[in-house]
Amino acid sequence: MFKFDHVNATSVADAASKLAGGKAHVIAGGTDMMCYMRGMFTPNPPDTLVNLKTVSGLSYIKEEGGMLKIGALTTLTEVATSATVTGKYTVLAEAARKVGSLELRNMGTVGGNICQRPRCRYYRHDFNAFSCLRKNPQGMCYALAGVNDEHSIFGAVAGCVAACPSDLAPALVALGANIVTSKKSWAAADFFVPRGEQINSIDDDEVVTEIQVPTPADGTKSTYLKFAFRKSIDFPLVSAAVVCTSSGGNVSDASIVLGAVFNSPRKATSAETSIKGKAIDTSSAEAAGSAAVSGSVALAKNKYKVQVAR
Repeated sequence: MFKFDHVNATSVADAASKLAGGKAHVIAGGTDMMCYMRGMFTPNPPDTLVNLKTVSGLSYIKEEGGMLKIGALTTLTEVATSATVTGKYTVLAEAARKVGSLELRNMGTVGGNICQRPRCRYYRHDFNAFSCLRKNPQGMCYALAGVNDEHSIFGAVAGCVAACPSDLAPALVALGANIVTSKKSWAAADFFVPRGEQINSIDDDEVVTEIQVPTPADGTKSTYLKFAFRKSIDFPLVSAAVVCTSSGGNVSDASIVLGAVFNSPRKATSAETSIKGKAIDTSSAEAAGSAAVSGSVALAKNKYKVQVAR
């Protein structure tokens, strides 16, 4: 494991100050960060881990000002079991419930799930055996011609085909959520744009503090579906977050987002257009599924993802 100093933050501002300079990383539940440190798969290890759990006031679930607010240190178990979330924001509760195992959900936080590192086996190989593009701009994407069964079916971003591994990410994009940090409020769709080793675009000294989700309109239902090789303790290979509002038996509004099929959550705009104004039945659902994967470009070993996503 990399050697590191462990320091406690006293406030969000104090954490941001300690993170300035790019040689420190945040740790909260630690379910991903400790794997990151133990695997030693990066050439850019932090020399300091800044503990956020010592910052008070970052764990809560409440409705306020016409929206759901969730603190960044709220555990995934708390989100999955909250009566408020399961009632009105079902897709988010279901996404949280399908992360890892109960033990991981008890430790893992909302902020950690949306700030975890890519899961690509070349990126994650111990001791930086593959100096890939995410870690080294002069590197290469080994998955393009290698083992790519878990990778993007919608092309590459800056040459990389690693898929976004977060279960919460597609749900938050589908709900039109905002992610509040110590610097700004991000639309979820803009937040999940990869930068370097991250699955998002926040700065080195930027700390996620809160998730804000607008209250869905009357007549809205939502769900999260996930395909993985194992039923538990596994990351998604394909997922779908769907939020639909119906009026008079027909869909008046729809938000459909695919997960784990691209570097970022993939908004299926064609599928949304396909289903609007129609009743949800076998025919319209199949048409939306086909529309969702239009434009897909499977790699040598992940053609199954197109079928599953459909």
